[in-house]
Amino acid sequence: MTRNDDDVALEAALEPLVVALDIGSTATRGGVHDASGRRVHGLQHKVPHAFTVAPDGTSVIDPDQVTAEVEQVLDAVTGDPRLGTRIAGVAMDTFAASLIAVDAAGRALTPCLTYADSRSAAEVAALREELDEHAVQQRTGTRLHTSYHAPRLRWLAKTQPRVVAAATSWWSLGEYVWARLIGQPLAGTSTVAWTGLLDRHTGAYDAELLTASGAGAAQFSPPRDEPLAASSRWPALARAVWFPVITDGFASNIGSGAADATVLTAATATSGALRVLLDGPADPLPFGLWNYRVDARRTLLGGAINDVGRAISWAEATLRLSPTLGPVLTAPPSDATPLVLPYLTGERAPGWVGSARAVFTGVSAATDPDSLFRGIIEGMAMTYARVAGELSPAAPGILEVAAAGRVSNDQPEWLQVLADVLGRPVKHVTRRRATQRGTALLALDVLAPDVPRAPRAVGATYEPQPAHIEHYSSRREQFAKVYDALVLS
Repeated sequence: MTRNDDDVALEAALEPLVVALDIGSTATRGGVHDASGRRVHGLQHKVPHAFTVAPDGTSVIDPDQVTAEVEQVLDAVTGDPRLGTRIAGVAMDTFAASLIAVDAAGRALTPCLTYADSRSAAEVAALREELDEHAVQQRTGTRLHTSYHAPRLRWLAKTQPRVVAAATSWWSLGEYVWARLIGQPLAGTSTVAWTGLLDRHTGAYDAELLTASGAGAAQFSPPRDEPLAASSRWPALARAVWFPVITDGFASNIGSGAADATVLTAATATSGALRVLLDGPADPLPFGLWNYRVDARRTLLGGAINDVGRAISWAEATLRLSPTLGPVLTAPPSDATPLVLPYLTGERAPGWVGSARAVFTGVSAATDPDSLFRGIIEGMAMTYARVAGELSPAAPGILEVAAAGRVSNDQPEWLQVLADVLGRPVKHVTRRRATQRGTALLALDVLAPDVPRAPRAVGATYEPQPAHIEHYSSRREQFAKVYDALVLS
């Protein structure tokens, strides 16, 4: 691993140390961090994985495979004998909105359904007929959507009734991993909130949605944010406490430096999001957004985007792109660029159309692969802008947009397009694994609250160009017309 400014040698690391684990869409990662939040050099590990997907909307992963990956990571990062028992805590974040049916022995009865699994679309439509979606959203902070538990549980009851009958618990992926490793399915408040079943005001499960989903509150873990002492097979963790699993969205904000209502994070990984951390719930909540309770005091306001890095990976695998794409992204915008609605796996915010699929318009015989790629990038940026348009009135104190994640680090030139489309500056947070850093920082807030944290690593600030703002204002109007005609029809 190449040493960089974010690394610290083990002998210079400030105690207490923590292990931060991050289960994302493409890999399980983990590493040791010191009390300032710096990564300890050489004590990091990654195990790649991929979701199993199918045209019917399937998007799943094997929870036992992921558990084995976490074990591999812990083996790798705690094996240095110089660690002794200096590690004081283990914390984990996972991709949000995962669901596993579990029997009385703690065995998985289903694969882990990921946030992108859209097979419950018909149940979403049925629930929208039965319930007042606006009222549901104001209570739970979430819309009725295939990413959340209520429609998924109804779909499972219809398609796999024997599994549902045998299920004693419904766990997230992180709960399952913790149950296998330490015997406790510890779920942080944010993990429970991302089920779509938690009242954002009271912190209790929503009775109407539980009834509609056919499940009982006792089948779900109670939200908790305090760590627990537990034994494990790793000697280096003998004195460590284990933190309830949190969601990657919450961790990403903290790791990007967006710890209050003045900083809006643009997450740019396999999926993406715009998020801002608030004191208390957003009232009233804009209909296109979500507002998750993340602890007893704070909530996270924003909207998620299914296809960001996924859209880029699709383009790279499908199109004959130029070896270097920087010039494609830094070129002035053009009316000849295809207009793309980049919904490969459905839309979440702001329209919440889980069955949406990608739309390409304005493609002619003169359109080359690079132009299609530029159209995909612009479509991504306009999707962020649609979320930002709903978010701004509910969070008027935003002073900075901070972009973090793999896409921004691999293709930083795209941030100029994002700035031009948003019409406001975008700061590039260059710290790799910002989500993992956020998970470490949240644990350190408990274990080492008085130790100063190392500052986040940042790069360029991309200023919007007035001529480009005008161009994209017109393109956004076209985007909205195509969306209304083809996605909502």
